[in-house]
Amino acid sequence: MKRIFLDDAGGAPLLDDVTAALRDVPDGNPSSPHAEGRTSRAALDRARDLAASALGANRTEITFTSSGTEAVNLALFGAVRRMPKSGAILTWAAEHQAVLGAARRLQAEGRHVEIAPVDHAGRVDPDAIAPGTALVSIGLANNEVGTIQPVREVIDRAHEHGALVHVDACAGPRWIPIPDRADLVSFSGHKLGAGRGGALYVRDGVRIDPLFYGGPQEWGRRAGREDVASATAFATAIATCTNQRQSRSGAAEKRSELLRSRLAELGGRLTGARERLPNFATCAFDGRKGEDMLLALDVAGVAASSGSACASGSLDPSHVLLAMGLSLNAALGSLRLSTGYATTDEEIARARDILSSVFTRSTARA
Repeated sequence: MKRIFLDDAGGAPLLDDVTAALRDVPDGNPSSPHAEGRTSRAALDRARDLAASALGANRTEITFTSSGTEAVNLALFGAVRRMPKSGAILTWAAEHQAVLGAARRLQAEGRHVEIAPVDHAGRVDPDAIAPGTALVSIGLANNEVGTIQPVREVIDRAHEHGALVHVDACAGPRWIPIPDRADLVSFSGHKLGAGRGGALYVRDGVRIDPLFYGGPQEWGRRAGREDVASATAFATAIATCTNQRQSRSGAAEKRSELLRSRLAELGGRLTGARERLPNFATCAFDGRKGEDMLLALDVAGVAASSGSACASGSLDPSHVLLAMGLSLNAALGSLRLSTGYATTDEEIARARDILSSVFTRSTARA
């Protein structure tokens, strides 16, 4: 039977609109003055205008990147390197590793970095923003458990203290809108169904230093030949997701609720807040290993993911679940199921049966 893909949060399948848009992308260098270059430049301009329209931004505020990780790093390093050394950088312990990795690197470079705790559902506390904070980095929603963050409150509190706000919107913009007035917003193409690319929104008036030095491409923020295909894919995906966000969210909520109820019936401890991305069903099992569950589901025809990550041949516990106060044992037994645009009711019914079969067999053998 056809496999069931329940890892949309890890990488959404390519959208049909993106496939169609990529068929006619020119391959010339957009910086070249000849006809081929001008054709590519026109395609890049169309992509930028499409992305800006979808995000309610000006075209000068859109910088295309190779990925969400690059967009995060460009935002954080780019902004901090224009700030006085005395300015503090604030983020939270359950943020994506792209954010935490950049923050730790800035700390190693002598910057004052605060990594604040989160509550049992992975929510941040805007009260952590104190006088002297120069930059705040907050996720739109947690990428492991789907908790939607109080981004509006964070932006307001940070601006009261004169701080810039970076929103990591790599997870979530398919399903929920992004509050306005952020200074920097990072996006990931593959989480939108673009299959590639990313982008960074930089509010007009905010200045950042580039990561790469060379030519003046991307408003001087990213030197190097522009990738027209990636820009086209990202712009098409963010436009499609923006247009379909409201209609898709209701169906996703019903399907993920069916998955969550089955996980709870099987002994899983549901994770994340009630206010979460509508396509997320996440839990943690005491006494089970994440990789064992994933392999068993994979063999049974279900693609899923875990909060744990394999590194150097050993399984590390989810830093998100540990930050939420879960035990090491529970953090090693996390499971994330995330539905997508193509998920059907029939697939959810089959997935529920497979979950029951896989976990019942595992219990019997134990």
